Amino acid sequence: MRHARDGAAAAMNAASRVLVARGKSEPQEVDNPDVAWGQRARDGVWVPTKDGQRIHIGVDLTAADTVPQVLRPTLRVFVGVDVDTDLVAQTTAHGVRLLTVIHGPNAPMEFRFPISLADGLTLEAMPSGGYDVVHLRYGATVGRFYNPWAGDSMFRQIKADYVLDGQAIAMRVQHEGATYPVIADPNYAR
Repeated sequence: MRHARDGAAAAMNAASRVLVARGKSEPQEVDNPDVAWGQRARDGVWVPTKDGQRIHIGVDLTAADTVPQVLRPTLRVFVGVDVDTDLVAQTTAHGVRLLTVIHGPNAPMEFRFPISLADGLTLEAMPSGGYDVVHLRYGATVGRFYNPWAGDSMFRQIKADYVLDGQAIAMRVQHEGATYPVIADPNYAR
């Protein structure tokens, strides 16, 4: 078992290396007073929608009672949330980013994020592979789970997609044969 501090550093280093090599415009980590984090991974995070409501994103993994290493108010690392898996959670200007760091072939291929929506909101699948949070009465998109992406330490793209499983978004990452660590990116923005 890795020490929590060493695990947090390893998760951060892996995520940083893949993100820098990715070379795309990444959401910036910033303080967002509308985002409220729970005390454990299972408690998840409450995030705003464009219409002023809030939704809850949970983490449903084996060790979901994991307490984060809070590196700064906008960045927390949940070490060992599942076999060979850490979670790097960032607050962004418009929501949150949950970087899933997969350290080896024994890690799961599916990661569940239970979603609790306010009354009058629903999830709608988008052709891009993401999900929009839609206001039922007005048909307006008030939030978005962007389609997931994943990459390995050799900077190769790894197949990742979402499926809706009841009230949870399940991110599937086909990481067999990858060079670890693999980083996958659920990203929500209002």
